[in-house]
Amino acid sequence: MDADADDLRETIDRMRIRQCLERLARGEDRRDADLISASYWPDSITDYGVFKGDFAAYLAWVVPGAEAITNTQHVLGQSYIDCQGESARVETQVISYHRVDMGGAQSTGESDTCIGGRYLDRLERRGGEWRIASRTMLYDWYQDWGPAIDWSRGVMGLPFSEEWFSGRARGDYSERFFKGEG
Repeated sequence: MDADADDLRETIDRMRIRQCLERLARGEDRRDADLISASYWPDSITDYGVFKGDFAAYLAWVVPGAEAITNTQHVLGQSYIDCQGESARVETQVISYHRVDMGGAQSTGESDTCIGGRYLDRLERRGGEWRIASRTMLYDWYQDWGPAIDWSRGVMGLPFSEEWFSGRARGDYSERFFKGEG
């Protein structure tokens, strides 16, 4: 291959690696086993510090997810991608929001929390497809934002015109949107 073809191949590989990471974040936020499964190789290992195991155990842990975590949102930042042929090492910045049911310990019973950290992923290309072969989570900071607001009342005192404005973890309106139903 010439230099331009090599550059194009690497650009495409980087794009597909990012797509894999984006698909996984979407799947985790929706507890969608199909999206998550399409992001990991079946023989992968995941280590979040609070969980370590093979893919089957990880999938059983993250779907349906802890009942105490009623909503999540993973915002991916920059990724440093080091492609090495059929494998790549990737560090991706992440900020993850979690609404946690504190079991009535607070006035609303739910608290909004946020974690900042980095995913260290090793991805492999098999059969032309990039997926995660191993993931380790590094935690850089944590913030408890305190009691969560009651979404049934709308936002900033203004009522929502439709029920679907207030959530993602279950019954996500974006699923209908991407199917052309919304």
